[in-house]
Amino acid sequence: MAELRVLVAAEHGLVRDAMRAALERDEDLTVVAMPTDGPAVIAAVEEHAPDVAVLSDDLPDLDGVQTSCQIKECAPECAIIVLTDAPDQRLLTDGLYCGARGYLTKDCSIAELVGAIRAVARGETLIPPRMLGPLLTDLIDRRREHEGALMRLAALSTREREVLALVTRGLKTSELTEALVISPETARTHIQNILSKLGLHSRLEAATFVIENGLLETLRPPDGRLAATSSGGGR
Repeated sequence: MAELRVLVAAEHGLVRDAMRAALERDEDLTVVAMPTDGPAVIAAVEEHAPDVAVLSDDLPDLDGVQTSCQIKECAPECAIIVLTDAPDQRLLTDGLYCGARGYLTKDCSIAELVGAIRAVARGETLIPPRMLGPLLTDLIDRRREHEGALMRLAALSTREREVLALVTRGLKTSELTEALVISPETARTHIQNILSKLGLHSRLEAATFVIENGLLETLRPPDGRLAATSSGGGR
């Protein structure tokens, strides 16, 4: 079999080490990185280009779902499996919406995890059968929410969309001013206008609104400015 490069992300070292030892018993699996939080996962994906990322749902700073969204922005070819403590319909829907291909609970066996890694690497999507019906209902509801979010987004100017995209990537005000060549006062004005038009109260709410509604690609500046600044953004 061709070698599969796997990233394993979990907060606790014991969990990461145990998973690595178990996975590397299979000659075709190589664990290339073991980051401990969401931002570190993004950096590791960009550095090591894993075929599959196995993410705990409770990663610090960015949880497994939010991290999935960002991986799909920087490395769309990387297949993602989200590990969760217990079946959670909302988490399943959010994960798939953000590009995850597999969903497993942490009481699964190593054999099940290995099988899932190989399956998602082949392009398959793994959904627990008992969760499939509610998932379809959730996806229909999510589609309605997405359309509503697009209508709210339409109220923003082109510049405000650029600012919102960079805010979502975690850039600070000083970094916004440098990226967009505007003054700090202008940057703050744009942010306040964005929050007012979207009916939100903070930069965090704005970033969550974009991520949960799958809007980051819609906001991507046509000149590639987002890609050029995202790696240097403060988190």
